[in-house]
Amino acid sequence: MPPPTLLIRPSTAADLPAITAIYAWNVVYGTGTFELDAPDIAEMARRRDDVLAKKLPWIVAERGGQVLGYAYANQFRPRRAYRFCLEDSIYLAADAMGQGIGRLLLAELMAQCEAAGARQMLAVIGDSANAASIGVHRALGFEQTGLMKAAGWKFDRWLDVVVMQRALGLGDSAPPWDPV
Repeated sequence: MPPPTLLIRPSTAADLPAITAIYAWNVVYGTGTFELDAPDIAEMARRRDDVLAKKLPWIVAERGGQVLGYAYANQFRPRRAYRFCLEDSIYLAADAMGQGIGRLLLAELMAQCEAAGARQMLAVIGDSANAASIGVHRALGFEQTGLMKAAGWKFDRWLDVVVMQRALGLGDSAPPWDPV
């Protein structure tokens, strides 16, 4: 029998235990986030609610009822001039890495952000040695636009931050539609 189909869908409050566990693993063992202490489920719920209140996507990848990863977009900076520029975040469960799930999450996230009127997406990638995240972004058209050397201290070593960027929709070729 073939494995269950992978489903990319909007997150729900019921996904928060899995989302919290996935992020906690990445905090404790990974360099993709510079957070040092894993937040609890209440904090993850607050973060998710904040993103959703801005009418931005928070999606999950699920197979056979198990959440394998999640992605969301948030404002790059809170100032109004940045309103068309979003930053992506993608986290996978340890046993879901290397299966193309991150790429599927990012592609769907980009599509939803473009449909919502975003014109630029940034990836602020922890650890310049994070080949998987850099590769996923590069495969979907992101280009490196910056490198912040030794910006974080985690696991008793300095870590760089790679900044990658990709235009969405018309990018900067035309003014955005702005309902406000």
